[in-house]
Amino acid sequence: MAIPVLVVFALTLVWALMAASAQIRCVDAARAGARAAARSEQEAQVLEAARSAAPGGAEVAMERTGELWRVRVAASMPGPGPLALKLHAEAAALAEDTVGVAQ
Repeated sequence: MAIPVLVVFALTLVWALMAASAQIRCVDAARAGARAAARSEQEAQVLEAARSAAPGGAEVAMERTGELWRVRVAASMPGPGPLALKLHAEAAALAEDTVGVAQ
């Protein structure tokens, strides 16, 4: 009886570690995209920077609101039944073209 419980526990622990790793990759991807957008790189380059750091199959979106560039990354984390997750991360960076501009 103890061995099946330990196996389930071990599998759950591995799944949780994989989910944490994917969340960290989403955060890193959003930050990389926001930095690229802040440097006034082209949209395709910004999206590629974010996608290259994101987990496979992640959705990346960017927008400018005022002086900030915002990059959002969303990825699905597969899991059995209710353990399937939708991971999200967002990062914002000040656009370089607004630095030093008197208001």
